[in-house]
Amino acid sequence: MSFYKSHAPKHREHTREVKLPELEGMKALREEGQIPSRQWEEEVRRGKEFGLDCVDSIEDKSEISCFQRGELPHWSGINTFLKTPYLEDVRKVGEYDVAFVGVPFDIGTTYRAGTRFGPQGIRRISSLYTTYNFEMGVDLRESLKMCDVGDIFCPANITKSHDQITKGIAHILSQGTLPMIMGGDHSIGFPCARGVAQSIEGKLGIIHLDRHIDTQEKDMDEIMHTCPWFHATNIPNCPPTNLVQVGIGGWQVPRAGVKKGRERGSTVLTISDIERIGIEKTIEIALEVAWKGASAVYLSFDVDSVDAGFVPGTGWPEPGGFLPREALAILKGVAKEGIAAMEAVEVSPPYDISDITALVAVRAMVDVLASMTKHGRIGGKLN
Repeated sequence: MSFYKSHAPKHREHTREVKLPELEGMKALREEGQIPSRQWEEEVRRGKEFGLDCVDSIEDKSEISCFQRGELPHWSGINTFLKTPYLEDVRKVGEYDVAFVGVPFDIGTTYRAGTRFGPQGIRRISSLYTTYNFEMGVDLRESLKMCDVGDIFCPANITKSHDQITKGIAHILSQGTLPMIMGGDHSIGFPCARGVAQSIEGKLGIIHLDRHIDTQEKDMDEIMHTCPWFHATNIPNCPPTNLVQVGIGGWQVPRAGVKKGRERGSTVLTISDIERIGIEKTIEIALEVAWKGASAVYLSFDVDSVDAGFVPGTGWPEPGGFLPREALAILKGVAKEGIAAMEAVEVSPPYDISDITALVAVRAMVDVLASMTKHGRIGGKLN
């Protein structure tokens, strides 16, 4: 007798009904059938029109053109974020729900530079993804009108670059479009938040995932990536009491920043706090603090909030941070209430391995968009 014939005698030939709980996977299988494919079909049609029909020797011509003009193949093509259309005329950004924008700036780094290449790295590995998320049952292509507006021009000067960044983010948001920002070092948090604050009515709250507190006034006499939230919370409609910082801890939290956080009354949660109270309670606290009396929230995700073993390509790696799924769960949880803009910062491709750090940033951004879409916080500009 073959050895495998003795395996699992109680399970091989039973007649019992297999009762499955309400599994997320089974629900996702059903929900996919309800998602339209009109935008995908239009992308394929446009690709064939602009890129010519493929050759006769290709048998399945349904999705293939001669010149690549869309998502496929994933390994080639011109890399905008998720292969979304490049919008050269930024005056038309108001026609879109979402605009991906790069901020290639790293003059504010205090240790390892290289985040000026972050937008390139993030865009490159974003081509790995489709626009559909299985668990959430969301296809971004079918739900949102998205574009990539390219990079903000950042000259070799901190103040001038920060001013450029503020103008760029304010332009996008003032047109009614969600800016999804690819950094860049974390000093850009200040000018990005300033651009958002200028474009809204009422107070702005900030939800900040990081291992570092980033609330110093200056570092080496400049506004560096250790300083964004001191300056952001000096903005009149962006008070420090609406700043919640999640995941702070370790050996790279300068005391000068801790002192300012204590004086200003911002809210800080460590990884140990989050382990003790749980992800759902963490999300609840973040939303309660950031949204109290506010009309909009800015979401800042520093990839170094994730444990250093998962994100080698960053300027200040710190062990003991989030598992990727923990960070993603918090980001999705806060995004379900809506955000005015998001930044993913501190991706440094020169130190990355197989693009895994850049991929964490991509995943964070698309998960946030999917969560907002699923909960009806964005959309409406698709034809």
